[in-house]
Amino acid sequence: MLKAAYSLAQREVMRFLRQKNRVIGALATPVIFWFLLGSGVGNSLVQAGSRDRLDYLTYFFPGIILMIILFTAIFSTVSIIEDRREGFLQGVLVAPSGWAAILFGKLMGGTILAVLQALTVVLVAPYADYHPDLRVIVYLVAVMSVLAVGLTALGFLLAWPMDSTQGFHAIINLLFIPLWLLSGALFPPGGAAEWVRVLMRFNPLSYAHNALQGLLATKPGMPFPADLAQDFSIVIAVTLVLVMACAFQVSRRS
Repeated sequence: MLKAAYSLAQREVMRFLRQKNRVIGALATPVIFWFLLGSGVGNSLVQAGSRDRLDYLTYFFPGIILMIILFTAIFSTVSIIEDRREGFLQGVLVAPSGWAAILFGKLMGGTILAVLQALTVVLVAPYADYHPDLRVIVYLVAVMSVLAVGLTALGFLLAWPMDSTQGFHAIINLLFIPLWLLSGALFPPGGAAEWVRVLMRFNPLSYAHNALQGLLATKPGMPFPADLAQDFSIVIAVTLVLVMACAFQVSRRS
């Protein structure tokens, strides 16, 4: 099963790398979005409770990392619909441990793609006034990997019963963009309306954003943020629930 899952994950990565336009778009789009929006807002964002203005290029950078992981992991599961249409999915399902190979192969493939793209964009962190050292990079990889597994599992849950890529994209626009917006990626929760802050507290991506933001702000020699363990624990718990839900869904006989 592990060999089959690895082969399916490798297939996902190779399919992505062979599509040059997809590679360029996946890396260039978030960086341009970060630079244009961050430069446009500039220092006009006032920090809640003070008269200090935030440098939006710095504030927005963790949100861009979160966006890369979110959409790379989610869009990687579109191949489930395409594989079913082409008959490839049915061929794998009839093999021993076929459903387990499909599940773990898709999770591995989506996670690898999301983490590699996010790490590539982390290279421009000094331009956002972040200077992560090796210790921070290791923790960033851990947080991003768990988050990518969870988001790929969420995309898997939605893509598995669907037979239309257009419907899948419609669900993404309806569900995942608000999840990203309410994670604190675009604006801090302190200055938001009360009902928005309530939604942000119940949004698991808020804790992922807090973990990424805290890690990137940790300078060499500084201790990690006190709430990092809590944020990471919530991300792990949600990821485990989503993976178990995927295993239950894909193992059912229809």
